[in-house]
Amino acid sequence: MDETSNKSTFNASDVLLLICRKWKHLLVVCCIAFVVSVIVSFCIPERYKSTVVLYPATSTSVSQALSADGTTQKGLMQFGENEEVEQLMQMLQSTDIRNRIIEKYNLIEHYRLKPDTKYLYTKLYEKYNDNVKISRTEYTSVKIEVLDESPDTAALIANDISYLLDTVYARMQKERAYKALKIVEREYLEQEATVKNIKDSLGQLSMLGVIDVRSQTEMYSEQYAIALATGNTRNINEIGAKLDTLAKYGSAHSTLKERLTEEVQTLTLRKNKYREAKIELEQDLPNAFIVNKAEKAEKKTYPIRWLIVLSSVLSAFVLALIVLAIIEPLKKK
Repeated sequence: MDETSNKSTFNASDVLLLICRKWKHLLVVCCIAFVVSVIVSFCIPERYKSTVVLYPATSTSVSQALSADGTTQKGLMQFGENEEVEQLMQMLQSTDIRNRIIEKYNLIEHYRLKPDTKYLYTKLYEKYNDNVKISRTEYTSVKIEVLDESPDTAALIANDISYLLDTVYARMQKERAYKALKIVEREYLEQEATVKNIKDSLGQLSMLGVIDVRSQTEMYSEQYAIALATGNTRNINEIGAKLDTLAKYGSAHSTLKERLTEEVQTLTLRKNKYREAKIELEQDLPNAFIVNKAEKAEKKTYPIRWLIVLSSVLSAFVLALIVLAIIEPLKKK
């Protein structure tokens, strides 16, 4: 215990003695580090940060949310949950949005990359990912942070990324909604044609005098009995012919009427589906609620020059001290 304590005290004393003996050398190293770090810190371009905060909208179907039956549990004005947050972050990081931003702001030239640079787009994407950060906050929102040498450009890029979100969403949703609409439209038109054919068939039967088989049969039977009782041959023949027509086409008429009722119900269902598909295709609602739009930053975010200078001077001092501590014993030997 005593030897360890003495050794620690001795080592600490050696360090202090070394600093006292070599303070001029250390001072020179620190001064050089100070000057170099100041020059380097002023050579680093200043970068400004702009931030957009947004909440994802719920993924409820628009047609269902606007339906009158009230069966949906989520409303269009509700914020999305964890699943929607993950989807939103994935969309914001999509290559579609990235490529549009690169093209609009000519980031190859803006980041001072030469067109003949080897692995040009790899370096471009690395710089983009360094300057554009998409992260999730503790409040289940999404934050877009953009760093740039121009405060105006940083704010414009951050806002454009949030605006392009709806464009990318709309493109994906409309492709799917258009195909769904075509399928539902075809089924609806086919069902409409089926109903029309049944109505045409019933119309042809009505021209033959078959309108309501049950009531007509009762009425003609009663009239036929009266004609037989009175011996009216003409009425017997006319009513008999009508009864023969009812007997011939009556079952077909009843079958068609029953089928018409079923097909009309199916047509109503398909018409509702068709209306919902059209709403989905034509809807243009935003997919996120923007809480904070990006604004032009008044202060630079990077570099923090005093921190660079301080860390450089301290690092140079410690490194010089270690080198002296190694050299001194070697000189004595």
